[in-house]
Amino acid sequence: MAQTLLHLFVLLTTLISSAVSDPLSDNFLQCLSNNPNVTTTDFVFSQNDTEYSSILESTIPNLRFSTPTTPKPLALIIPLTYSHIQSAILCSKQLKFQIRIRSGGHDSEGLSYTSSYESSFVVLDLRELRSITIESGQNTAWVETGATLGELYYWVSKESQNLGFPAGICPTVGVGGHISGGGYGNMMRKYGLAADNVIDARIVDANGRILDRKSMGEDLFWAIRGGGGGSFGVVVAWKVNIVYVPDKVTVFSLSKTIEEGGSSLFNKWQYISHNVSRDLFMRVIIKPVSNESGNRTIEVKFSSMFLGNVDKLMETVTDGFPELGLQEKDCSEMTWIETVLYFDDYTVGRSIDVLKERNCVPKSYGIGKSDYVKEPIPEEKLEEIWKWCLEGDMPVLVLEPLGGKMHEIDDTRIAYPFRKGYLYNLHYVEKWDDYSTESFEKGINWMRKMYENMTPYVAKNPRATYVNYRDLELGENDNTENTSYLNAMKWGSKYFGDNFKRLAMVKGVVDPDNFFFFEQSIPPLIMCEEKSGIGSC
Repeated sequence: MAQTLLHLFVLLTTLISSAVSDPLSDNFLQCLSNNPNVTTTDFVFSQNDTEYSSILESTIPNLRFSTPTTPKPLALIIPLTYSHIQSAILCSKQLKFQIRIRSGGHDSEGLSYTSSYESSFVVLDLRELRSITIESGQNTAWVETGATLGELYYWVSKESQNLGFPAGICPTVGVGGHISGGGYGNMMRKYGLAADNVIDARIVDANGRILDRKSMGEDLFWAIRGGGGGSFGVVVAWKVNIVYVPDKVTVFSLSKTIEEGGSSLFNKWQYISHNVSRDLFMRVIIKPVSNESGNRTIEVKFSSMFLGNVDKLMETVTDGFPELGLQEKDCSEMTWIETVLYFDDYTVGRSIDVLKERNCVPKSYGIGKSDYVKEPIPEEKLEEIWKWCLEGDMPVLVLEPLGGKMHEIDDTRIAYPFRKGYLYNLHYVEKWDDYSTESFEKGINWMRKMYENMTPYVAKNPRATYVNYRDLELGENDNTENTSYLNAMKWGSKYFGDNFKRLAMVKGVVDPDNFFFFEQSIPPLIMCEEKSGIGSC
């Protein structure tokens, strides 16, 4: 409790010291002064602190959310202990500050460090809570939320080269947000999502209590696995199963332009990628390139990993996808941990020690959306889709196959719902290099048009979207005092399908006053039965 008040006192005093007067400052100071046992202040950074900007911007990869007009937090709180998080929650709750929670900063709409509301907000940046404890002999690990995927992979592989964890390919992504939304990766067809492999967790709730799986109950434990981050509390650590990987795995990246038959290969991929051996994961990346004549065309790249040696891979591909024309010279055998570098454009060729670094990926302006596909897009329609892609400046379409373990897990086992019947996820990305209004409008307009054009070819009723690719254009909560479950259905049903109602009911039990609120937080459904002001239907 002594340390509890310290960081909050710093937060207040730094706010008061600013030239801008805040009517909440006096109340906030009173909250802190109720406990005189303050010992340190070095984990709270106000807008007046010289480190403030560098800390805030250090993990913002999308420059759309780092402009002069982007709303900034009153303070950055970098907790060193769980008690710092508890006290931040309690005083912010008392004074009606909103809290944003950041582990890696890769969220696609910047919701972990900015806000579109007028309310004052602070950021809990969990970067210092990053310990990883491998439980030898049990094939489990406790991972604090501030760790990156790269750090987790590194320390798991140090335990044994035959151990890995099924999660994403970008090593600087934070564990917290990634697992909260589900967590795609190269081994999901073999072992499921990252969230499917969580067996316990620790969370600080809206009342400042630290709860584990037993004390939080199975409903909340269900909700935090795939229900998206930030709605139910601050998850501070996950206990995960770590999985077997062979001594050697095999990777290949094979690219074909449309002129080289890329379109027909993609069409075949739609039919077989979810049905081949679950040891084989074949991601497709589609983007414009210049051909040998200097003309712009479409490239289809098959970026793949196989849990086995090259001979077994060749046998698998020859049997299931002979049209690809894969040859042994296209393939490379390596350890699983080396594949992490292979699939990350920014670390390939470097030592695995780079995975312990938290350097952000190169920054750019961009926008993204996502879909799920349940039936193969007709081959005769592909030419039109390639034409739409060529209208963008730097568009990339990333398609990740499901099937295997993903089709075996029930869609209500955790909050993530898209299982049997879904062939692949489709992630649209468009980037641009400058801050001009023209570039912004061109990039965003292209994305909106592409998304609209794809409507006939993707999942419907509802149109399905991956919550870790958040999209505020699907809809937003109004404010904390007028959060409507029916309004939130516009986007909630797209992220969570039939699981959305249960998520809202869990929210109504664990956070009925809607403290953990943001633009697309889960609304508290039960509140519409108990209170008329908040969460009304």
